[in-house]
Amino acid sequence: MARSFHRPQRLTALSELNVTALIDLGFALLIIFMISTPLIEQERTLPVELPVSTDADSKNQDALFREITVVPGGYRLDGIQMNQAQLETQLQLFSLSTRPPVISIKADRNIAYQEVVTLLDLLKRNDLSKISLDTQQQR
Repeated sequence: MARSFHRPQRLTALSELNVTALIDLGFALLIIFMISTPLIEQERTLPVELPVSTDADSKNQDALFREITVVPGGYRLDGIQMNQAQLETQLQLFSLSTRPPVISIKADRNIAYQEVVTLLDLLKRNDLSKISLDTQQQR
């Protein structure tokens, strides 16, 4: 008597998919890229010799910063006492330059707020928008 060995035919779809191997592969690739990325970044850097600064360069940098101090009865531009008309003339000259300076404003706490607002208005009228309000840190 002959036996027949045959498997029953399945017509159903395989509904279980084993993704454990795919997750392991993903983690392995993640680790490889995390280790190799800093090494690639180091290869991209170029050694550059920067120029040495001279006194003339530092004087040009100082011209980009101007200090205006609000004092009773007027203003001080880089330590020089001025009234409002003289200051406005200087601000017009600053606005005509190719690189307008950064204006640093200082005022005593006893100065009227309106005087500082007047100075800000002068700066705005002369299209000087790079402004720094200097304060003292509390101790």
